[in-house]
Amino acid sequence: MGRTRVVLNSKAGTLLDLGADKTAREIDDILTGPDREVEVVLAEGRKMVHAIKHAQRDGFDTLVVGAGDGTLSYAASVLAGTDVALGILPLGTMNLLAYDIGLPRDLKGALAALATAKPMRIDVTTLNGRAFHGVSGVGFFTQMAMAREAGRHNSGRIVGWFLALWKAVMRSGRLSLEIEIEGRRERIDAYAALVTSNPFDAPGWHRSRLDTGLLEIHVAEERGAIAKIKAGADLLVENWRNNPGIHSFQARSVTIHGTRRRRAWVATDGEITRETLPLRYEVMPGALTLLVPPGAVQWGTAPAAGAQTVA
Repeated sequence: MGRTRVVLNSKAGTLLDLGADKTAREIDDILTGPDREVEVVLAEGRKMVHAIKHAQRDGFDTLVVGAGDGTLSYAASVLAGTDVALGILPLGTMNLLAYDIGLPRDLKGALAALATAKPMRIDVTTLNGRAFHGVSGVGFFTQMAMAREAGRHNSGRIVGWFLALWKAVMRSGRLSLEIEIEGRRERIDAYAALVTSNPFDAPGWHRSRLDTGLLEIHVAEERGAIAKIKAGADLLVENWRNNPGIHSFQARSVTIHGTRRRRAWVATDGEITRETLPLRYEVMPGALTLLVPPGAVQWGTAPAAGAQTVA
């Protein structure tokens, strides 16, 4: 008999609106079957981390996480390299991975899709040894990428976007970086560098494949405040690949060196951490088992294309 642990962020707005205990019982009823035992854990903070960290030790072959991208990224780091399958219930703000695989935004729809999902081996990328599933980077471009996804489905998002753009222009400065891609090293003055686990090759900042064995690197060359505003506008209309100041590459590994600083603030799947430079990124092909709905585009897509590949 299979065993599933479902870990829900008890402070998630969706759960609070629907009633956490009632929702936990509904999840138990939907996912439990003749050959499937289910344990639902309502937790927050350290208790949620503990339940995720020890799922495999406690004998579960499936872990379902109902939280935001940061918690999901932690779960991916715990399960990478194991045979425990990861399922998603999108209860956060961005929910990048959940939407990549076509999970509905409402909880009942997501549960229905999860109940029929099948395991797929996908890539994760490591930052200085810790795995993540989505995006990581420094500087202005990272801030705008997160604002773009977070504000996409909110009313009044255009105004919020330009407010975020203005703040990013005012707060971000020049980064003197050395970008090392698989042994080749180049110095560049940039205002941002962003690394994604698998390329964004589909409209709306989405990935049609999660198993390319590649990460994608975007470096925004420093060209002044007007260039930053132009980059932000291009993100809004999804024309950033045609921006001459944004250079994109695909590779299996990249290292970002700082020439004037030893540490930097890094945004990884929505979580902000202070990291020691250099930042070493490396893809782990097929390291994570993800439960993917049968109708997801990832089951039938062709290899990604578009950016320059570094062999």
